[in-house]
Amino acid sequence: MEPVRRGACQQTTHLRGPPNPSIMRSMPATTSPPKGVSVQKPTRIRHYVLCLTFFTSFIMYVDRVCMGSATPYIMADFHLTKVQMGAATSAFNWAYALFQVPGGWMADRFGPRLVLAAAMGWWSIFTIGTGFSFSVTSLAITQWFFGMGEAAAFPSSSRALLRWLPKARRAFGQGFQHAGSRLGAAVTPPFVAFMIRHWGWHWVFYVLGMIGIPWAIGWYLYYRNHPNEHRGVNEAELEILDTSRDAKPKAKPVVPWGIILRSRNLWFLSSMYFCYGWMLWMYLQWFPTYLIEARHVSLRSVAWAASSPLLTATFTNVLGGWGSDRLAHRLGDLRRGRLFISVLGFLIAGTAVVAGVLADSLPMAIFCLSLAMGGLELTVAVSWAMSLDIGGEYSGSVSAVMNMLGNIGGALAAFTIGYLATHYGWTPALLVASPMCLTAAILATQIDPRRSVVQV
Repeated sequence: MEPVRRGACQQTTHLRGPPNPSIMRSMPATTSPPKGVSVQKPTRIRHYVLCLTFFTSFIMYVDRVCMGSATPYIMADFHLTKVQMGAATSAFNWAYALFQVPGGWMADRFGPRLVLAAAMGWWSIFTIGTGFSFSVTSLAITQWFFGMGEAAAFPSSSRALLRWLPKARRAFGQGFQHAGSRLGAAVTPPFVAFMIRHWGWHWVFYVLGMIGIPWAIGWYLYYRNHPNEHRGVNEAELEILDTSRDAKPKAKPVVPWGIILRSRNLWFLSSMYFCYGWMLWMYLQWFPTYLIEARHVSLRSVAWAASSPLLTATFTNVLGGWGSDRLAHRLGDLRRGRLFISVLGFLIAGTAVVAGVLADSLPMAIFCLSLAMGGLELTVAVSWAMSLDIGGEYSGSVSAVMNMLGNIGGALAAFTIGYLATHYGWTPALLVASPMCLTAAILATQIDPRRSVVQV
């Protein structure tokens, strides 16, 4: 917990009577309070809010990644080729990408409390609906509506932390939040494999879809868009949240899209995230199938093998955010603190994925591909922190544009990798991710997180 700034807290309590303002006015800021007077300790609501976003991301990726784990069984049940399956599942990515901007705009306009709760309820319903699919067409339709619902999730949850974390902790907060998604993705394959063996793939979606509905209700009841609105927050905590002492805006902000869309920062950041999204969805959609077909891992063992990269990603998500904040503080330069981690992560990912795909032994392949995923995920917290850095009050909209490009990359990857694997084999299909990462590293060097998207 961040220390209370000396002299910052104004509320005090006298143990033997009411507070004495004259004592507090005359007390020097550099001395301890007189005997019988206690300085107010900050509450911990900001930590609980951060944990809420962690578990929201966890649930989101449990629902999302179960499709990748169930893919071999759905293909066998519906007699689908990899190209057909890739086309059906890419419906999620296209809807997710296209509705990012409306979702981010709504988060800025109406607040993440309402928007994120509605998004969770929506995607949970269509996760359940996926279990009722009976053909490739019905599967594509449910995936489309599932993607619509999740589109507002990350822009809203990222926007939700804007006022609930100090500026110096933004990258760590984004890393911790996104670590929840990777942990959800990591624990899902074994659980899905167990359910499929005992009840069939349909029940995977029935059961996992039910989790999000009560969570959406809990989010709406506990979270507040502004810390001043939360009954559990005291003045000492407001001092720590240095952006939260501003008065609550009376009018809903109008997003200046014309100015935002002319920002070079926005487009470099979003193009970098396109490359990130390509490689991420290579893992989420096709990695279990790759292990079965190219590495001859058994259906019983594939769930554990597929979890290794995602467990690595859980750790590096937090590490990347923490390292970026520490570097920015130590160097006294936000730009270098952000970009060093981002460039390093993409270089690790682009190099290790080649070593993993070309490795002869399965253990070495799993190790290198896990390292590649770990390097890739070092960059996530930095990307989302930079969307807050350059977006400010419009960070929901800015992060939505970034995530839209990322998921267009994911949509293209879901289809293209299936096509390449079918016609040219798994090695060239996966090696495409390496030049994507190297391109992302170059794009990262062009971003200046100190410059707002609305700065003229």
